[in-house]
Amino acid sequence: MAQVNLNSSVGNWVTAHPQTSRVFEALKIDYCCGGGKSLEQACWDRGLDANQVVLQLEQAVTENEESTENWLDASLTELCDHIEQTHHAYLKEELPRLTNMIAKVVNAHGASHPELATVQDVFTSLRAELEPHMFKEEKVLFPAIRQLEQSTDDPSFPFGTVANPIRMMEQEHDDAGYGLSRIHTLTRDYQVPEGACNTYRAMLAGLRQLELDMHRHVHKENSILFPKAIELETTRLPVEK
Repeated sequence: MAQVNLNSSVGNWVTAHPQTSRVFEALKIDYCCGGGKSLEQACWDRGLDANQVVLQLEQAVTENEESTENWLDASLTELCDHIEQTHHAYLKEELPRLTNMIAKVVNAHGASHPELATVQDVFTSLRAELEPHMFKEEKVLFPAIRQLEQSTDDPSFPFGTVANPIRMMEQEHDDAGYGLSRIHTLTRDYQVPEGACNTYRAMLAGLRQLELDMHRHVHKENSILFPKAIELETTRLPVEK
């Protein structure tokens, strides 16, 4: 097992052993936007026994070692392609579907569940942030990262270093994480209320899956793709004499 421990960041745990993300999801430990926090600190913040959490993580690693994708070993181009073809494709299909579903649920159940109107407002803002965010990654940042990896010459970008758009993307990840957290709270951990119709149930299931996929999506960018891109660019910068 790769060397990760209580002092390792939560993000490093998931980078080394992606299957541990399921444990962090179950324990409500943020491993994407909050992935820089040490495992010990994350456990402290959640009031959890850190040693027991380590045992759960080690068990997850042992049980799933053979079936895990390890994106740490992928090229930057492969990782960009994967994020676009998997996570971006999912969002492009799911965001419109959930928009329509939420509208139907608000119309049918909004009177008895007034929090649904707020869920709709937060989701609308979230979608309005995520769609241009994906566009900027696909048209600006990811092509720059691919060029950085594939070019034999030192590429020059209009935005300077790739660290500049990366900082913007990370801030937008934080904003999206806040929106998802609000929806999580407003829906009481996606709890199905009494008398909920099938559309209501499907909406909650879809929102839960959206949060899970976004956690994995943002982790791959914040903890793997972005640091590797910055590191590669740094090694290629000319040495000042």
